Amino acid sequence: MNYKPLPIGADLFAVFKKKGYYYVDKTLFIKDLIDKKGEVNLFTRPRRFGKTLNINMLKCFFEEGADPALFEGLKIMEAGEKYISHMGQYPVIWLTLKGTKFNKSEESFAAFKKLLAKEVRRIDEKYLIGKLKEEERAEIDKLRLGNAENIEYSDCLQFLCQCLKKATGKNTIILIDEYDVPLESSFFNGYYNEMVNFMCNLFESAFKTNDCLEFAVLTGCLRVSKESIFTGLNNLEINSILTRDYGEYFGFTEEEVKQMLRDYGLECKYEEVKEWYDGYIFGETNVYNPWSTLMYVKNHISNPDMLPLSYWANTSSNSIVRDLIVRAKKDTVEEIEQLIQGGSIEKQIHEDITYKEIYDNSDNLWNFMFFTGYLKKTGEKQEEGGEKIYATLVIPNRETRYIYSEKIRTWFDEKVQEADRSVLFNAMFSGDEAALELELNKFLRPAISYFDSYESFYHGFLLGVLASAEDFRTVSNREAGDGRSDILVEPTDIFANACVIELKVAERPKLMEEAALAAIRQIDENRYYEALEEEGYSNIQKIGISFFKKNCKVKCEFMRLD
Repeated sequence: MNYKPLPIGADLFAVFKKKGYYYVDKTLFIKDLIDKKGEVNLFTRPRRFGKTLNINMLKCFFEEGADPALFEGLKIMEAGEKYISHMGQYPVIWLTLKGTKFNKSEESFAAFKKLLAKEVRRIDEKYLIGKLKEEERAEIDKLRLGNAENIEYSDCLQFLCQCLKKATGKNTIILIDEYDVPLESSFFNGYYNEMVNFMCNLFESAFKTNDCLEFAVLTGCLRVSKESIFTGLNNLEINSILTRDYGEYFGFTEEEVKQMLRDYGLECKYEEVKEWYDGYIFGETNVYNPWSTLMYVKNHISNPDMLPLSYWANTSSNSIVRDLIVRAKKDTVEEIEQLIQGGSIEKQIHEDITYKEIYDNSDNLWNFMFFTGYLKKTGEKQEEGGEKIYATLVIPNRETRYIYSEKIRTWFDEKVQEADRSVLFNAMFSGDEAALELELNKFLRPAISYFDSYESFYHGFLLGVLASAEDFRTVSNREAGDGRSDILVEPTDIFANACVIELKVAERPKLMEEAALAAIRQIDENRYYEALEEEGYSNIQKIGISFFKKNCKVKCEFMRLD
């Protein structure tokens, strides 16, 4: 069967339509913008939720010379003349700042100048040539070439709007995509104050004191405090994931996902898609991750039996999750474990944070993760007699849970590799129960559980502790004797002591010693050591380890195979 191609990596509306890509119709976003008449509209949504495509759609609709064929058959064309009459009626300035992420301020500003120069050349050739005074032409030429003085860029958007008003007689629509990318980059690379000052001046002149502005739309991942770059913008309409309006325009709704699966013959995969990629709540709208849903459909058209993957995890570094884990104190560790095991946490929600404040406390980090898609709200309550709002937060779906798990695993592996494990290894091979118990507990107490059950957690924990050692090989769940041993440790020297390790989970602390001894008995009864004997080892250290929460008990017994 011939299906429409899926738009993997495409985010320009005209490309969607001209190449016949599958398009989930979000054009009523245009209608809502016209109806609500917001002068400066900020939309914050997680990455890969369709922000760039939507803002480019606005450009294609509103800009002079718009092609009605691009919107043929779409919902906006059925909305009535009141809305269609706005098509092609305005000059538009369109900037995407996603290409301004650099380690140094001069590189970021150079990238901004280059992006602006490209847009100035476009609007100059479309609107301005032959319609400006000599001094205005001189300023435009400097912006075209990207060699204006830094101070001249502070009011460049307002200046362009004035030139466009003179050339066309109409006010300008300003569209800025990923407005917060340069702020995020500047924070993590040490030039945040410099970037805030620049953007504050840029936005104030463009959006507060600009009588040539029709309206503006900005998109980004995070709402940055009005006290930073949006100083004094009383005309700013903020639409975050908490806002009821516009909830259905970023990401896929339930019915849109069901329709897509029907269109590609994958109706039977609905429950799996829902489990992995559903779970976001924007306002009061239930939303699926659009990027991951598209990738899932693309891969399952040709391979219906393929297992679901965490596609969103590969679209950025997910460094914020790692930062939360690295900085976690005891209470935060418990909260992370609670979330991963399907539970919830309760946190105060506040949107007015700056990048500078993210690491001030764990609550700010939790808020950042909520607004960028790593958590979802399932309920809220207001502090009695106060204004504070507390939200019940959970991990949205299996895909996001996988990101937590992978970051925790990576962090733990890095931490273990940095530690001196020589005492632990010596205790293991020599059968020193007290020393091995002490060393394992040092790693166990701060560790974060990320498996479905504690039994899986303890197995993975111990494999992580033993990983990457130079003088022995670790084998997990290998068939031996009458079953599968938990872990075999095989030294490179076959005459040295080899280890067979069996793990148990105790129901109560008082039962830990008996559970460790039962693990030793299981090794003997099922002859797990036979796998080591087949490899040529004759000196065997049997190790039984029992666990209760973040504590372990070790029992060792030596045997020689003659």
